[in-house]
Amino acid sequence: MIRVNPLAGDLDHILAHTEGLWEDLRGKRLFITGGTGFFGCWLLESFVWANDNLDLNASALVLTRNYDAFQKNAPHLAVNPAIRFHIGDVRNFNFPEGEFSHIIHAAATSAVATFNNEDPLVKFDTVVEGTRHTLDFAAQCHAMKFLLTSSGAVYGKQPSGMTHVSEDYCGAPDTADPNSAWGEGKRAAECLCALYSRKYGIETKIARCFSFVGPHLPLDIHYAIGNFIRDALNGGPIRVNGDGTPYRSYLYAADLAIWLWTILFKGESCNAYNVGSEEDVTIAELANTVAQSFQKPIEVRIAESPDPNMPTDRYVPSTKRAQMDLGLRQFIDLRTAIKRTIMQHL
Repeated sequence: MIRVNPLAGDLDHILAHTEGLWEDLRGKRLFITGGTGFFGCWLLESFVWANDNLDLNASALVLTRNYDAFQKNAPHLAVNPAIRFHIGDVRNFNFPEGEFSHIIHAAATSAVATFNNEDPLVKFDTVVEGTRHTLDFAAQCHAMKFLLTSSGAVYGKQPSGMTHVSEDYCGAPDTADPNSAWGEGKRAAECLCALYSRKYGIETKIARCFSFVGPHLPLDIHYAIGNFIRDALNGGPIRVNGDGTPYRSYLYAADLAIWLWTILFKGESCNAYNVGSEEDVTIAELANTVAQSFQKPIEVRIAESPDPNMPTDRYVPSTKRAQMDLGLRQFIDLRTAIKRTIMQHL
């Protein structure tokens, strides 16, 4: 019996908007760190789809700490002949033999570890040491292009009067706050990319990623949109722990894959690109949008009342640079993204 990939429609969408880029990888070897997480699964799904449909004869080697868990969660990817796995920690893995033309560095501490309040020092070290170790490998294996998945956290707290933060904003995390370990680690990782690009001539591309939704997103950890979908799938109520006033935006995972591949193949070296949606919503609006995606009524409960004296909390990117320089845009709106995510769990 031939297995039909439930993501086939999304994968066709990705291929339609990246088809002209894949020649860059024809007959080449790709190395991916973080290839078994949310981003990694979408990168591997779309890589395999392009590889098969375009007869690229490319291959991917994926660094992972736990192959058995990935085999359980994505068995069709685990056994795909174009994908091999390399067991190790991103901070000190043994360098694989041979040359790799492209590297995607998406590894960090796991989302589950973040949910469980891991030691900020471990988080910082994993981001910084892992990036440097992977860049050392890029230099050794003569990689031509290197993509770092960075974060919008590099900007620090977005000013309440700034609706969309651009790459030109020079804000930064609070260095005295241990919760800044992620953002400061990513800032250091970006700096390492610039240093290695200058020293070794590697084209280092930087994707500053914000918030996302789609199949493969965990529903039971610290992602608000995942929690809301989980609550609704369980019949409700959808619980908003705060007052529902912070603004966020969510890019669908298939669009995310289009953006990441485009930045890897076409992005300017050492140039950072915001990756996300400009379609901002409050957390309360988000919860209600999830509730309205179901036929049966789903209650939304907001724990706290808004404080009119508190400044607006925002985490929303401006993506004008990616739009103007690379021709990227959001194709799938939030309501459709939520409905497609829900369908994968029914």
